[in-house]
Amino acid sequence: MRITFQVGADARHDQGKGASRRLRRAGKVPAVLYGGDGEPRNITLDHQQLLTLIGNEKFYSSIININVDAQGQPAIVRDVQMHPAKNAVVHVDLQRVLENEKLKIRLPLHFKGEAVSPGVKTQGGIVSHLIQDVEVSCLPKDLPEYLELDLSGMSLNDTLHLSDVPLPAEAAAAAAEGATAVPAAGAAAPEGATAGKKEEPKKEEAKKEAAPKKEGKK
Repeated sequence: MRITFQVGADARHDQGKGASRRLRRAGKVPAVLYGGDGEPRNITLDHQQLLTLIGNEKFYSSIININVDAQGQPAIVRDVQMHPAKNAVVHVDLQRVLENEKLKIRLPLHFKGEAVSPGVKTQGGIVSHLIQDVEVSCLPKDLPEYLELDLSGMSLNDTLHLSDVPLPAEAAAAAAEGATAVPAAGAAAPEGATAGKKEEPKKEEAKKEAAPKKEGKK
């Protein structure tokens, strides 16, 4: 399997809110490592390293190696809890990855070809990206970095759906039944583009309005 990030960690033995506050003051973040064939394990991560990682979309969609007391464990990020008022990580949930066991993970969806699509280039439309990621199921060795949807064939009022997103042969969408009909991208005219246009009167009606009215007999 492909390992994208190396993250150092230490075993954590103290529990409770007080112990967690002391860890955070020392520049550490409490985390839990669970799943796979092992028991849940409480660990600590370096806060400064986490701050450099959480802004990278790959951190949430790749396999990372957690080095706990010099022992490596492949894992994926399940949840990152942030402080509500400042740029600080409060807690991290990590799930173990086993080489022969399928995993479910959300992959970022990238869009290409928007600028050259007929709906944008010649018809003056605007493309909206309606979803940002897709949950897939696959073995760790088959995990792609991201998924890509080609918009170059879109015309005005076209819509592409989740079912239009190409997947690697070894991966499958983990969406619920019927969810593949969810719109992924749509091309539409800019809002209000036709609102200011007035209908031109028909020629015959214009002539009637322009003709002088005949006076009636006295």
